[in-house]
Amino acid sequence: MLLAAAPDGRVLTSRQVAEAVEIPYNHVSKAMIRLRELGLVDVTRGRAGGAVLSGLGRTTTVGWLLRRLDTRPTVADCSTPNGNCPLNRDCSLRSALARAREAFYAELDAVVISSLPHENQMAPVFVTLSTLRPV
Repeated sequence: MLLAAAPDGRVLTSRQVAEAVEIPYNHVSKAMIRLRELGLVDVTRGRAGGAVLSGLGRTTTVGWLLRRLDTRPTVADCSTPNGNCPLNRDCSLRSALARAREAFYAELDAVVISSLPHENQMAPVFVTLSTLRPV
């Protein structure tokens, strides 16, 4: 959201994002790597480097993104220390959870990432960014 709200395609470093939204740098750094792999951010290295939301990132939906970030094969882990759940065969809970998960993502398919931030919401963050020392 911060990259989507950046004025005039302002380049932000992972450290600036981490400090502005008060998230540990290593988490933001890993997220930036994954977003770059997905083609959602363009990254420039070097002294004046940083990340900007790519064209694809501006048109991508939250549902699409969350599907790619969710690495779990199922919502519920149907295993025990001794192996798979004995009720696993013909389990209607697993299929209901799969449908609910897809309904969740489908609802978010209508939300485009670039539409999320609002100027009045993000202005304090960019004021904070302007007070951070340059990287």
